Amino acid sequence: MTPTFFAHLGTHIGLSLAAIVAAVAIGVPVAGFAAGRPLARALTLFGAGALRVVPSIAVLTLTLPYLGLGFRPALLALIALGLPPIVINTELGLRAAAPAALDAARGMGMTAREIRRRVEWPLAVPLVFAGFRTASIEVIASATLAAFIGGGGLGDFIVDGLATDDLGELFLGACSVAVLALAVDAALGRLGHRIRPRGLV
Repeated sequence: MTPTFFAHLGTHIGLSLAAIVAAVAIGVPVAGFAAGRPLARALTLFGAGALRVVPSIAVLTLTLPYLGLGFRPALLALIALGLPPIVINTELGLRAAAPAALDAARGMGMTAREIRRRVEWPLAVPLVFAGFRTASIEVIASATLAAFIGGGGLGDFIVDGLATDDLGELFLGACSVAVLALAVDAALGRLGHRIRPRGLV
């Protein structure tokens, strides 16, 4: 059981990590581009809201005819799940800079690009990180769905437990995912307390 458990744990972590990294790589630049552009902002937030209300299982179902079973459709569904909190928090963080800080930056002769890089982004970091934390927990908890399409992970214990009416295996899968999500949340919470806006540099 132990080698099997750690194999499933490794798959679960690998899938979750890949989805979170991809969501950050996509979501942060998109939100950064949209902030300050009314039309782009409206479209971006509409898209993020749409992704938020679409269940991950629906994304899996829609991608199966094109991507088949396994890792790829599960990864796509988890990226879609992780994008909304990252996009929304990043866009909000960039728009939440205090007017006094922006006025001070303009008074120092900074260009719009310098203000974005040296003022708005540093001040947005706590909110961006909060979105990353939310996305991480949601992705880890929802990665169990991968087991339903052959993607592996800790969800395999849940699927097998349901199929064989094995409460022990079902309990192992559910508790393992819960403990993993709580541990990551606690670690990111500690890290989040150390993140503070750097102000003007």
